[in-house]
Amino acid sequence: MDIRPIKNDEDYRNALSEVDALMDAEPDTPEGDRLDIMTALVERYEHEHFPIDLPDSVSAISFTMERKGLTPKDLVPCIGGLNRVYEVLNHKRKLSLRMIRNLHERFEIPLEILLRQ
Repeated sequence: MDIRPIKNDEDYRNALSEVDALMDAEPDTPEGDRLDIMTALVERYEHEHFPIDLPDSVSAISFTMERKGLTPKDLVPCIGGLNRVYEVLNHKRKLSLRMIRNLHERFEIPLEILLRQ
């Protein structure tokens, strides 16, 4: 099995082509093993060269609201009065530690995202 690290964009494109060609490989076969290794190499290269930044706290709250069908009124127990909820959603007020804790516990928004302001 001739497998080399991905060091540049050309290697990356070649590796993606090979992964694409191996997508139908059966597990526990030489082709399946090669697919696993090539996928790991591609993921590592992408992680190093194309990092995905975490969203800010308001984006995460808005996404959670949309996903769970929530309204600003549903955030009142976590944040405070409705006017305070709107201030947070409009980036006019930062989240307090109490708000962060409440949002995390009630809506399971990751702490590392809520702490990004």
